[in-house]
Amino acid sequence: MGHNIHFNESTGRHSFFSVKKPAWHKLGQVVEDYPTSKEAIQFAGLDYKVVKTPLFTTTSQMAVGEEGLNHQDLSLPVHSHFATMREDNHTVLGVVGKDYKVVQNADAFAFFDAIVKEGKGIKYETAGALGNGERIFITAKLSGNIRVGKDDLIDQYIFLTTSHDGTGSITAAFTPVRIVCQNTLNAAMGKLSRVVRIRHTSGAKERLAQAHKLMGIVTQSAQAMLQTFDRWAKVKITDRQVKRLIQQALAPNKETLGKLHRGEVEDLSTNFKNQCEDAFAYALMSEAQQMPTTKGTVFGAYNAVTGYFQNVRSFKSEEDKTKSILLGGTAQIKGQRAFNLCGEFVKHGEEALN
Repeated sequence: MGHNIHFNESTGRHSFFSVKKPAWHKLGQVVEDYPTSKEAIQFAGLDYKVVKTPLFTTTSQMAVGEEGLNHQDLSLPVHSHFATMREDNHTVLGVVGKDYKVVQNADAFAFFDAIVKEGKGIKYETAGALGNGERIFITAKLSGNIRVGKDDLIDQYIFLTTSHDGTGSITAAFTPVRIVCQNTLNAAMGKLSRVVRIRHTSGAKERLAQAHKLMGIVTQSAQAMLQTFDRWAKVKITDRQVKRLIQQALAPNKETLGKLHRGEVEDLSTNFKNQCEDAFAYALMSEAQQMPTTKGTVFGAYNAVTGYFQNVRSFKSEEDKTKSILLGGTAQIKGQRAFNLCGEFVKHGEEALN
């Protein structure tokens, strides 16, 4: 897949589009030749042990010595909390409560191994770490695609993640990726959950039940997504409406939304206007937007926003990009907003954008 460069005459700026790998790929090792999560994370260098270590606080007090009064530092134990630490390099990963139970990386994703073993064509694909290793992830790719229209294919992934900084459970989420542009289309559809959270304390039997629950969610989500996107690919939307939808999806706050509703475009920040211009240029010009499913359609409008974050916007690092798209960051929030706006537009037409 090549790229194209679009020169925007009104802003005097070039927009550059290139199709990249899925958001998480550059952070991890490709592990598709390893059939168990334990083997996969071992290959990816994620099989370090994590231990709970005592915390101390230092206080200073006056003490009388031979030379008179002097300061003396006292080290006092903190009984309510502990630090989690990597045993291999002694990096502190976080602070946790005294009842926190460490689940080692090798054990965190083992609940899903049975599904990989029995699921035809499910393979672990990528494994990696964020930060100093306080959060690790592994992705499983399912065989078969979701096919929107005649030949617009969506790969099906499960993104599994666990953390050692006390911020949560083991999480597994259905994560669809549109192949032609690698856009992550991980929106929640109404009341249909696409995420399973597994407590660190749950036992093997409970985890296996959760794994089967996750696969049920994947099947449901894939069917609902196909119906939604197939419908959106048939609903037309004008360029002016797409621009308005992009502006509302990318708006950083209520104040900006208010200005948009009142038509006070001159009062919008240059940064926000540039973001909207870039996303709109992507909507019109990128090769992925010229397909029958996306050209002038609501499905195309949704992909304009997800594609802006995946293929246009620059992030400080690949890690920042992954957090933004997959771990509840800006890209995920605004992608969800775009998804909701598209749904409203299909139901109510232009009034949904007013």
